Amino acid sequence: MIPYHAPINDMTHILKDIIGLERLSSLPGFDMVDDDLVDAVLDQAGKLATDILAPLNTVGDHEGSVLENGVVRTPKGFKQAYDHYVEGGWNSLPFTPDYGGQGMPWALAFPVQEMWQSANMSFGLCPLLNQGAVDLITEHGSTEQKDLYLEKMITGEWTGSMNLTEPQAGSDVGAVRTKATPNGDHYLIKGNKIWITYGEHDWTDNIIHLVLARLPDAPAGSKG
Repeated sequence: MIPYHAPINDMTHILKDIIGLERLSSLPGFDMVDDDLVDAVLDQAGKLATDILAPLNTVGDHEGSVLENGVVRTPKGFKQAYDHYVEGGWNSLPFTPDYGGQGMPWALAFPVQEMWQSANMSFGLCPLLNQGAVDLITEHGSTEQKDLYLEKMITGEWTGSMNLTEPQAGSDVGAVRTKATPNGDHYLIKGNKIWITYGEHDWTDNIIHLVLARLPDAPAGSKG
């Protein structure tokens, strides 16, 4: 296995010398950003990526995930790594404090996420898909939906998936055929979804599935 070492010097250079921490900390809500914070976040994220996530690549390659009695079991060590990740507050780093997030700038969160993806893509895809689900609910969810889902998804107690791909609709997502028919205060979903990244796992007690589907009066193509 090739060891992973996070390019912290390069990341620090970009944040401090190119973006500029004074400029970043002058933005609303980011007055906490300074040299010490950036150094601490990148240093600790690098240790997690190097010491815990990267070594799991070999385990993942040899064991893989298995289906046992209807439950997906991820390779040995992955759930423990996720627990460590959540306990460290990494899942909540860039999200709004209104729902349990730390409110850090995305400019700092992105190099941290680069470490997860570079050290262990198999692990990093779960937080990545959860991020997409959190962003979608934050931007388009009702107050009731936000109150129900966001805090637990932001802290990492729950994870989220994005149910997009269908047998005939991969990169051409506009070709989806799944239908969502209104039925009172909810929708009846009919269709086929495949390749749902982290659509099932043993890391959390609940997984929130966001399903891309067409309403009965939706226009054809991507606009629908």
